[in-house]
Amino acid sequence: MLLNRPNTRRSAFTLIELLVVIAIIAVLIGLLLPAVQQAREAARRSQCKNNMKQIGLALHNYLDALTVFPPANCYGIGNSTASWSMQARILPYLDAANLQNLIDFKTAYSGQPNVTQTRVPTFMCPSEVQDMARVAVAPAATHYPINYGVNRGIWFVWNPVTATNGQGAFGVNTRYTSADFTDGMSNTVGLSEIKAYQGNYKGGSGLTSATTPIPSLSTVIGYATGNTLSTTGHTEWVDGKIHETCFTATFTPNTDVLVGTVDADYISATEKAPNTTGDNTNAAVTSRSYHVGIVNSMLMDGSVRSISENISTSVWQSLCTRNGSEVVSEY
Repeated sequence: MLLNRPNTRRSAFTLIELLVVIAIIAVLIGLLLPAVQQAREAARRSQCKNNMKQIGLALHNYLDALTVFPPANCYGIGNSTASWSMQARILPYLDAANLQNLIDFKTAYSGQPNVTQTRVPTFMCPSEVQDMARVAVAPAATHYPINYGVNRGIWFVWNPVTATNGQGAFGVNTRYTSADFTDGMSNTVGLSEIKAYQGNYKGGSGLTSATTPIPSLSTVIGYATGNTLSTTGHTEWVDGKIHETCFTATFTPNTDVLVGTVDADYISATEKAPNTTGDNTNAAVTSRSYHVGIVNSMLMDGSVRSISENISTSVWQSLCTRNGSEVVSEY
């Protein structure tokens, strides 16, 4: 007599079925990853804008407390000592009073490594790929970079003989009030994004006159060519010099200023040197961002906008003057 036995044979996927499943998973991952990356970038952009809003609020709290906006830096005639940045002056209004209490503003920051090497989160864009400290050689100190630079105007920055600044929102030894922004604080950029470890060139015969016209891209590249490249721009949040914590509107945001293969800034002379030589400072220090197609900028009324890199040069330069009497169209 034959007994019916249960079928104990296991079923399994065929190789073809397995490959089909793997292919479907790969397609789904391929569709999902860009969406995840876009969501992450949107979050980074939002955090970047929030950082700038916090700086804007700090500036207005500083204005309320002291009746003026802080200077970009301070120098006396003949003084070649490094000067502290605007960003260092607003620390108490960024909930960082303990850090500012460590600062002795009467002495150079190079002798205060406990300050210079401190990372200030509000000064760093979450998209910055070189969010790391730098060890300077001369003078020896460890510095942390910055991603938000103050507006110093279009091209001309500082005349040490007449103590004249450019048309930007901040300058050397300035004590601007809201009345100084005759173009309107809602029409004047105060800060804009900059990239850490930005390359720059300094120097050039005949380029230190206050009457040197705003140059073209090819002209600036010519100025820079033959000078020594530095890769330490925007690496010192404590330093008020133009190539460290500032920008100018010579060129529109994210413009490639290619000196050979290097996208670089150009400065005719640093602010501290002109105080002893009499040279003026002219600078093409471009606002740059890791956010594709835009830079985030803070206007002097405290609002923050994402400005297209395709903005016209005339509109961008008009936004970066405090008293140019320009009529700014939509941007």
